[in-house]
Amino acid sequence: MKERWLPVGLVAGGLFLVNLIARLVVRFGAGDDDAKQITIGLWALCAVGAVMIPVAFWYGRRYPMIRVVGELGAAVVVACVLAVLIGPFVSGVGPFSNGVGLVFRQFFYFVGLSAIGTVIGLLLLMTFGLDYRSQSWKRYVDRVGTKPRKVIRRG
Repeated sequence: MKERWLPVGLVAGGLFLVNLIARLVVRFGAGDDDAKQITIGLWALCAVGAVMIPVAFWYGRRYPMIRVVGELGAAVVVACVLAVLIGPFVSGVGPFSNGVGLVFRQFFYFVGLSAIGTVIGLLLLMTFGLDYRSQSWKRYVDRVGTKPRKVIRRG
C-alpha cells in the first residue's frame, strides 16, 4: 500500500509546495499591486503544469496508462483542494473571502494546467516509444520475432 500511494502523496505535496511558494512570493514581493499578483499567480500555475511534464514522463514509463491517469489525477485533485482551501491562509485571507466563483476558477485552472502538463509529458513519452505499452510490444516482438527452430525430419 505504501509503495503505491507514497509517490502519489509526494506528487501532491510537490504541487502544493509550488503553490505555497508562489503565494509567499505574492504576499511578500507583490504587495498590493494587482498586476504583479496576477502575473505571479499565472507563472505559478505554469510551473505546476511544467512540474507535471517530467512527473508524467517518469510515471508513464513504469506503469500502465490507466494507473498513470488514475494516480496522477488523484494527486492533482488532492494538491488542488489543498491549494484552494489551505493556500489562501498563507496569503493572509480566507479561501472564500473573494467569493465562491474565484475558488472554482482556481480549481479549474489548477486542474486544467496540470492536465495539460500531464498530456504533454505522456505525449513525449509515447513519441519516444518509452511508455509502458510500447515497451511491452517491443519485448513481445523480441521474443516472438526470433527465427523458429528448424524442424528435422527423420524418416
